[in-house]
Amino acid sequence: MALATGDFDYELPDSAIAQQPIEPRDSARLLVGSTLEDRTFRDLPDLLHPGDLVVVNRTRVRAARLEARRASGGAVEVLLLDRTQSGSWTCLVRPARKIKTGETLKAGALDIRVLVAPVEGVTEVHLSAPGDVEETVASVGEVPLPPYIRETLADPERYQTIFAESVGSAAAPTAGLHFTDEVVAGLLSRGVSMASVELSVGLDTFRPIATESVAEHQMHSERYAVPSETARAIAAAHAAGARVVAIGTTVVRTLESAAVGDHEVAVGESATELFITPGFEFRVVDALVTNFHAPRTTLIVMIAAFIGERWRDVYEHALASGYRFLSFGDAMLLEPEAGDA
Repeated sequence: MALATGDFDYELPDSAIAQQPIEPRDSARLLVGSTLEDRTFRDLPDLLHPGDLVVVNRTRVRAARLEARRASGGAVEVLLLDRTQSGSWTCLVRPARKIKTGETLKAGALDIRVLVAPVEGVTEVHLSAPGDVEETVASVGEVPLPPYIRETLADPERYQTIFAESVGSAAAPTAGLHFTDEVVAGLLSRGVSMASVELSVGLDTFRPIATESVAEHQMHSERYAVPSETARAIAAAHAAGARVVAIGTTVVRTLESAAVGDHEVAVGESATELFITPGFEFRVVDALVTNFHAPRTTLIVMIAAFIGERWRDVYEHALASGYRFLSFGDAMLLEPEAGDA
């Protein structure tokens, strides 16, 4: 039976969408999905078991929003999306109507040469600078916030996790935003191990499913990397009868894309277009910490695949209890039950 996109819809009031991150990070609320128990994120160590393996995404959000100027002086916003194998960049430009192939836009010390005329605002550009291009982008650009965040962020580092190392994402792996050094210390003292992967989060992660049938949705591609030490840690956790706890949907997508057996993942870098839908057989991830997602998105479809129809009870409880939703919102701890599908 085909899955209808409408089956993954719910009413999300604007008032439930968090516009600013909560302080401190670990004071965010944490809903235990199996019991609908209301906790705080700093309680996470008490909710996990000794021997569990927590896996985080160590990607860092690129300062990809550039305020550029044409030679005529006209303002253009450039949003870097992805680097191509040839070293050029795909990007969104606004306004795009007058942008011509071959022209050069300026953003501070950064030259942005347009390689192809924009199609629906998307074009390909070559970046150059007197010094290191990545460093120049970081100095002249701004971190792009999700489209539903309408307030200015006073401290851009609040849209980075404490694990952020490798620059490459257009959006943050938001489940990781709740972690503090104190939470990490609590996990380690509890006997919980930690490991990391890297998945470069694309802007398509926010895009609602536009087709009536879930199966007709064209899933976007994202690059990921699994270190050898993470693969070994996953195998060791499985051998000890412990759980692999994914921090965010990006970690789920990475580990399940890299799966080559039950609790066995391939080491290295690759790209994935994996779309996790109900009926998917999870081979690596045993538990999931994630934020509350927007309706009719691939993310909420993944949640339904992980815990079945219980997702509706979890979301109804969260809305009725005043949980904060989306990127700067609260979190939930989810585990599948026998029969979930």
